[in-house]
Amino acid sequence: MYWGMAQWLESLRLLADPTRLRLMAVLSRNRLSVAELQEALGMGQSRISTHLGLLRKGGLLQDRREGKNIFYGWATDLPASTVSLIESTLAHAGLSAELRRDRENLAAILRRRRAQTEAYFNSVAGRMGKGYCPGRSWRGVAHLFLGFVPRVVVADLGAGEGDLSRLLAHRCQRVIAVDLSAKMVAFGKRQARALGLKNVDYRQGDIEDPPIDDASVDVAILSQALHHAADPGAALCACHRILRPGGRLVVLDLKQHQFDAARELYSDTWLGFREAELVRWVTVAGFIDVDFQTVEREQKPPHFQSFVLTAAKPPHPLAPPAA
Repeated sequence: MYWGMAQWLESLRLLADPTRLRLMAVLSRNRLSVAELQEALGMGQSRISTHLGLLRKGGLLQDRREGKNIFYGWATDLPASTVSLIESTLAHAGLSAELRRDRENLAAILRRRRAQTEAYFNSVAGRMGKGYCPGRSWRGVAHLFLGFVPRVVVADLGAGEGDLSRLLAHRCQRVIAVDLSAKMVAFGKRQARALGLKNVDYRQGDIEDPPIDDASVDVAILSQALHHAADPGAALCACHRILRPGGRLVVLDLKQHQFDAARELYSDTWLGFREAELVRWVTVAGFIDVDFQTVEREQKPPHFQSFVLTAAKPPHPLAPPAA
C-alpha cells in the first residue's frame, strides 16, 4: 500500500480517538479476537467492532479468520514512519492509567492462553507420539532437517521409487539414485521430471556393485536396502569404493527379528542385522568412527526395531600393516 499525504492524515485522524489508540496499544505485539479485545478494554462488542472496522479500513489493522474466530493485529505493511507515529502518539497520549489496565488485562488473557496450551500437552504427555498428529509426517521431518544438509554429492543405493532421493535433491549438489528394478528407476525419473529436478541421476544397478565411479560421492546412503542384499559385506565395500576420502556412510535398516514372513511379503533376504555383526562388516570394509543407534521400536507386532549406523571413510588411505 502506498502511504501518501492523504493516508498520513487519515492515520492521524484515526489515532486521535482514545479507544482506537488503546486498541492499537494492545494489538502492537499480539493478535486478539473480538472477545479478547472486549475483555482487555472492558467494552462491549458493538463498540469494539466499530472501531476495529475503521482501523482496518484505514490500513492500520488487518484481520485473519481462524476457524470460527477472527483475529486482529497491526497491518504487516505499515511504513516505518507510520509505526513511529503510532508509538509516539501512544507515548504522549495521556492515557497511562487506561493503558496500564489494558496491559494487565492483556497479561491475564495471555496467561490463560498459555495455561490452556499447557493443559492440553499435559493431558497427552507420554502418548502424543503414538497417535495421529496433524502435519507430523516423515516427509515433514525430512524437510525440517534438509537445511542442515551441505551441498554434497549423495549416492542413494537401493533407492526404490526415489522418495528420499528427490527430497535430498532439493538441497544437495547432486543425487545418484541406484536401484535394481528398471521399473523403479523409470518411475523415479518420471517423478523427478515432473518436479523439475535436474540434479537427480537415476541408474539401474545392484547395490553390491553400483554403477558409480570410484571416490566420486561424499555420502553413501543405504536406507532400508541392505537387508535385500545377497552379500551385505560386498555392498558395504562398494560404498567404501565410491566414497571420497573422508566421505560418510549412513545405513538405516532393521535390527535382527524373527518375522520370517518378511521374506515373502517384502522380498527380504536378511531378517535384519545384529549390531556386532554389522559393525564387523563395516570395519572390514575399511570404515572408521562407526556409530550404531537404535532409533525406533514399533509398538505393534512384530515389533520391528530400526537402527541408524554411520561411519567414515578415512581421509587418507590407511598405511599397510607393518611386516
